[in-house]
Amino acid sequence: MLISDNKLLTPRLKDRNLIQAGLGKLQQRLPQDWRVELLPLGSQSGGQVVPEAANRARLSAPDKRWTDLLVDGKARLDPRMVRFLVAPAWATGSQGLTLVIAPYLSKSTQEELREKGIGYVDLSGNIWLSVRKPGLFVEAIGASEEPNREDRPARTLKGQKAGGLCRVLIDRKAPPGVRALALEAEVDPGYVSRVLRLLEDEALIDRTPRGVLERVDWEKLLRRWAQEMPFGKRGTLATYIDPRGLAGLVDRLGSETSRYAVTGSMAASQWAPIAGTRLLTLYTDDAAAFAKNIGLRPTEAGTNVMLVEPKDGYVYRGSERRNGVWYVSPSQAVADLLTSPGRGPAEAEELIAWMRMNEEVWRA
Repeated sequence: MLISDNKLLTPRLKDRNLIQAGLGKLQQRLPQDWRVELLPLGSQSGGQVVPEAANRARLSAPDKRWTDLLVDGKARLDPRMVRFLVAPAWATGSQGLTLVIAPYLSKSTQEELREKGIGYVDLSGNIWLSVRKPGLFVEAIGASEEPNREDRPARTLKGQKAGGLCRVLIDRKAPPGVRALALEAEVDPGYVSRVLRLLEDEALIDRTPRGVLERVDWEKLLRRWAQEMPFGKRGTLATYIDPRGLAGLVDRLGSETSRYAVTGSMAASQWAPIAGTRLLTLYTDDAAAFAKNIGLRPTEAGTNVMLVEPKDGYVYRGSERRNGVWYVSPSQAVADLLTSPGRGPAEAEELIAWMRMNEEVWRA
């Protein structure tokens, strides 16, 4: 059985019922004539006697080859808890931690399990299992949100307060304390503490036993935040056309005095090798006034300019002026591109690759 904090978990009937239900889900996804069954407690495995507390399942191939899977049922499992899943001493030399079964596993928890090579099944149908002998790989996609989510407090990075806090955590190389975070993100310390607990549970940050922030996994946090707060929800979007073309528009931006910042492909191209874009996207506090001042015409066809009135000013955080034009920070450009249509996600990956190599440049 899997162990947590180096203590064997006492088997309970509901654990066995959960495991049995999960194995039923797995059986539905196995190739024809493959079988998986829960073994009696205390039975032998390949001549080796294992502890009575160990839950194991036998996976059998059509050619009569088989292997025993070490299985654990978890009523709940979050990414941080995955770190404590280790093989018990008696399992040394076996396949070790093979399969976790739970009612529901979040996407981030699934990613952590795959990184450790641990298979999983949840009762919504999310499945991943890779076994060398006999060779088998199974993957299936179930629910993307917890079916009983309403029974628990909301756990989300949606909203303007979360956006500002995420940007500070991503852009700061040396993580500040709770009060400094609250001051910089312009939110109350209590909200910061609640979000930090969520991020710690999701293994997006590390804290000391005394709660001091030690490390931020900026890339995973950036991807998670972008998923929960996609570009389309960042503010009010309006489309325009500049019949004279983008080159002339970029030149005119150099003399614009109102607050703005270019994002999207054109911003990303300032750091990463990205092909030229036919659409210029920028944030501005008053789209109509900005468009009139810069000489744009509203349109629904032939658009080459998109103006976004942001719901919150954090999108301007870390903006940089290059050749007279203001651009959003690399992290904001990535967040916008990851959930943009067309080549946006691919361009985001190019910029993320640059960010990995140049943290000292863009992280304060």
